Order: sequence, then structure tokens, then C-alpha cells
Amino acid sequence: MTSSYDISTAVVVLPAAGGGRIADRGLRLWLGRSDLVQERLGEPLLAPLLRELGLPAPESGLAALRLWGQTGDRPTAWIAGADPIYLEPRLDTLCLYSLEDAIEPLEFRRLIDHLQAMLGGNNACGFAQLGACGYITTEDALATAAVPASAADGQRPDAFLPAGDAAAGHRRLISEVEMALHEHPVNAEREAEGRRPVNSLWLWGGGKAPAPNALRLPPLFADDALLQGYWQSRTGVGAAWPGTIARCLDVSLAGFVAVVPRTNDPALLEFLLGELRTAQIAGRLDRLVLWFRDGLRADVRRAHSRRVWRLRNTLLESGPGRP
Repeated sequence: MTSSYDISTAVVVLPAAGGGRIADRGLRLWLGRSDLVQERLGEPLLAPLLRELGLPAPESGLAALRLWGQTGDRPTAWIAGADPIYLEPRLDTLCLYSLEDAIEPLEFRRLIDHLQAMLGGNNACGFAQLGACGYITTEDALATAAVPASAADGQRPDAFLPAGDAAAGHRRLISEVEMALHEHPVNAEREAEGRRPVNSLWLWGGGKAPAPNALRLPPLFADDALLQGYWQSRTGVGAAWPGTIARCLDVSLAGFVAVVPRTNDPALLEFLLGELRTAQIAGRLDRLVLWFRDGLRADVRRAHSRRVWRLRNTLLESGPGRP
């Protein structure tokens, strides 16, 4: 077991900070004196967080890791994510909308049970559902997208789909899935209520879960199942987001990784930033790596407090502003 992180560093994913969201002048000065840049956080969070820790991202099996994180048990079969999406026809293309946050688990269960009854036996595959997440297992591995639907939300799906001869099985299965979902009562109900129907599934992250391999990781505080699955695969310590930075510090002896759930509450953002600044001033944490949901990244070190000539940073006053 080797050390792979700086025990005096905390890596925290926070709500969006640009566009003037931070009203507190002291917090703006504190962040403005850090090494603040505009980057792309990206989806899923696993890859950028592992880069911060100096670790390689898994090459495959992301859906299996997510299921591992949801259940606490390592899946042994080949598995891919099969998440609900709506493909909106446009003039000369399609636009993908992820429905993972816009579907009731019982609705999705009805759709998954229907797909299992219609396609499961004929294609030597199995469909399963856990919450708003879907999964598919097959005897033979399929080519799948590398990223979840949330990464392609609002975009053309073809840029993310597998291509070439290896993708033939993927295209054939998706065609059958879309025919089976067409005019299903759940979709009729959703459309009658003005909601987008589930007219396809997004197959992504196919592969097998890796064998457990112990690695010294910082404690994780996150509700993200994929992150939790990776931490379990490395026998790391993971827990749900506890609501405050203070609670993270109570549990961890030194550094940690924390992911704050998505929110558009500027008061919560300022409260959490205040906790982090207080912890750094008190010497609990020497370095903070703060990823904001709008792509801002702040590398905040205690020594940065001496940069008294930095009075403002335009990145905090403008930006894409996606929460």
C-alpha cells in the first residue's frame, strides 16, 4: 500500500462561483489571491479528481464501479450503464437529454421490466434498474459510450457513441430498445403531463469491475456512486456528503476529498467557503484544491495570504455560470 496524496490537502467540488455569486468581500479577496483558472470540470467527476491525486483513471468498467458504489458489492459480470434518455428530433440531427434526474424510480422500473420481458431472452442480455440508474449485462461485451448521458446532455449524441464495425452490436440493440419503448404507457403518461418520454437508453461505461486493490486514498465524502465504487475498489474509506466541511474535518485526520451536491444556493456556497478558509487559517489544511461546478479551479495555499496586491479577480465576476 503506497501513499498517493498529500495529507495536508483537501480537494473539494463546490457549487458554481462565477458570475458574481460570491458577495462576501473577504471570501472574494481570499479566492482572488489563489491560483484561480477557468477549466472544464467535466463529467464524470472521477477522472479530474484522480488527476488531482496523481492516479490513473480506470480504462473501462465505469458502470460496474457505479453499481458497486450503489450496492456495496462488487459485480462480477460484464455490465454497462443503460440510463434513461430522450432523443429529440431536430431538422438534421438529434439532441440528447439525460432523464436520470427527471424520472421516478417506479416509472423506470416499469420500463426496465418491459425491456427485460421483450428483449432479455432473445438477446442473451439482462436489464436491471436501481433508482434512476439502469444496467445491462450481456454474454458478449458490447461497444459502449465512454461517458454517462449527463456528459452529453443537450448535445448531439453521435459525437459520444462508439463507431466502426465494433459498434454494430450496440446499434442493433439500441434499435430494438427504441422500438420496445415506443408507445409504452409510461411514455404516454409522461407526454400527457408535459414531460419528455424515455425513447431510448444510453449505454455507457461497459466492462467488468476491477479486482479490489488496496491503495492509500484520502477519505471521500460524496453521494456520487461512481466515486464511491472507485474508493471501494481501492479499499478506501468513503461516506456520504455530511452537509458541512466541519463534519469532514471531524472524521478525517488530515486531507480529504468532498463533493458537494449540485445546488444553486449562494448562501450555502459562502458558508462552505468560510469553513474552508477558517480551517486553512487554523492550520488544519495547508492546501485546498477547489473545483467549482462552472469550471473554475482554485489552488489555495496558506502562503497566498501574502499576495496583498491582488484585490480582485474577474473570473469571480463573470463566467459561464452553470450551477
